[in-house]
Amino acid sequence: MNRLIRDGKVAIIYSPGFGAGWSTWNIEDNGYGQELIFDPGLADLLINGKSQDQIEAYVALKWPGAYTGGLQEARVEWIAIGTEFKITEYDGSESLQFRDSEEWIIA
Repeated sequence: MNRLIRDGKVAIIYSPGFGAGWSTWNIEDNGYGQELIFDPGLADLLINGKSQDQIEAYVALKWPGAYTGGLQEARVEWIAIGTEFKITEYDGSESLQFRDSEEWIIA
């Protein structure tokens, strides 16, 4: 899978705004895979501050039928290569959760 990598970090695309998730809503509802999270072209558009119209046109060509509501708040987060993470969602707001930062309760 193609990813945008710079200085040993990978660009992760997610939508922290409330209302609609980007990756979580599309993976669950449309069956799109992790390419929504890692797509280097989309990450580049977001990093370079391209217009919402340009971003949505790119998505429409690449993933027909994808829900674009979450794109309005989409952003790129850089995480170290090999970091284990998951994207969680509450009320449309996506958050990155890192495996090594969780605290576990031991019985």
